[in-house]
Amino acid sequence: MITKKFVPCIYLYHEHAVRNLADTSVVETDPLRLVHLYNENNADELIVFDLSEGDEEHEAALDILKEICETAEMDVIGAGNVKRMEDVKKLLYAGCKKAVLDYGKESNIGITEEVSLKFGRDKILVSYNDPQAVAANKELLEKYVSAMVLMNPHQIRETQEITGLPFYVQINQIALNKLMEIFSYDSVCGVTGNTINDNYGEILSLKNLCRENGIQVETFEAAYLWSDFKLNSDGMVPVVVQDYRTLEVLMVAYMNEEAYEQTISTGKMTYFSRSRNELWLKGATSGHFQYVKSLTADCDMDTILAKVSQVGAACHTGARSCFFHEITRKDYEESSNPLQVFEEVFEVIKDRKVHPKEGSYTNYLFDKGIDKILKKLGEESTEIVIAAKNPNPNEIKYEISDFLYHMMVLMAEKDVTWEEITTELANR
Repeated sequence: MITKKFVPCIYLYHEHAVRNLADTSVVETDPLRLVHLYNENNADELIVFDLSEGDEEHEAALDILKEICETAEMDVIGAGNVKRMEDVKKLLYAGCKKAVLDYGKESNIGITEEVSLKFGRDKILVSYNDPQAVAANKELLEKYVSAMVLMNPHQIRETQEITGLPFYVQINQIALNKLMEIFSYDSVCGVTGNTINDNYGEILSLKNLCRENGIQVETFEAAYLWSDFKLNSDGMVPVVVQDYRTLEVLMVAYMNEEAYEQTISTGKMTYFSRSRNELWLKGATSGHFQYVKSLTADCDMDTILAKVSQVGAACHTGARSCFFHEITRKDYEESSNPLQVFEEVFEVIKDRKVHPKEGSYTNYLFDKGIDKILKKLGEESTEIVIAAKNPNPNEIKYEISDFLYHMMVLMAEKDVTWEEITTELANR
């Protein structure tokens, strides 16, 4: 059974969110505000349609799309303005998990195989209005495309008769109870369009309605009941909260049964405040929500480890983490965690760019500019090749270290972060 998804969309035009593909009246001047609302209301994915005109506006739209991808807690699908393989690459490099080819354009049909082989079938979707476009290219689609986006909600049955490929349906206006009928089609994997945009606050309720009707939707399922936990003297379980990316410990709080159930239901960390003697949705006042990535119980079933995506600061003081009062310390060698080392060195390089230091080699490179940085990077890559022919393994370690340093100077010059690099590698 296909899991059904609730997928809002953003129609991006002149850097604003507009009503739809045909109506460019502005509904929100700041698209990121919409992303936060969709995050908070359990949207499963997000489709962004780039309606820009001209290269300059398109580049500005890609910059906004990158911010959207960084902000969204759900996967982002990029659509619109695709003319060649390079445009698909730009969407994926901006952070989109998938890109959409418009089968209303012959050129998009022509690049299907090429982009699928280049980026992977799972990264490619197609959009269409007329199921005849699906029928005419059925073999191509089933070999090189993972899913489709039907832009005409009146063609659901016709599409399903042609192919078994899963497809989203864009619907701009429909009674919410009719969604159950739409989701009853086996191949429909999601609904998008203004029906979802206008009712984002109802997504959780609609998911519950779907489950009551035997329709599979994306929700957290707890492997353990509250009764499986060993409670403390207050009838609660302590929760240690970590940033899921950096593994930094952010805070410790407590859950009672209601907080546990609400966390599972909403996907947002909810605790019980002992000082206020009430349920506490983290971020309800500050906007600093914690989105659940995983919950794990310890061996004694008396403590929960929560890995979360933290919005803003975890601590009420405004600090990222609650743990900043150092009690005592013994000198020791810091962790050699590779990403941590890269980040620490990179931070120094970035600081040199903003706060130049006399005699700094890093500042010398920045002062000389991009051509000098690229020249040194090329020289260091050649040194790696030469060192690799040497039987002494130490030499290649030194040369790779030199190369990575110069590469980080280039990253700082071009405003590329390690998180962007590691995210791209993980996506591959």
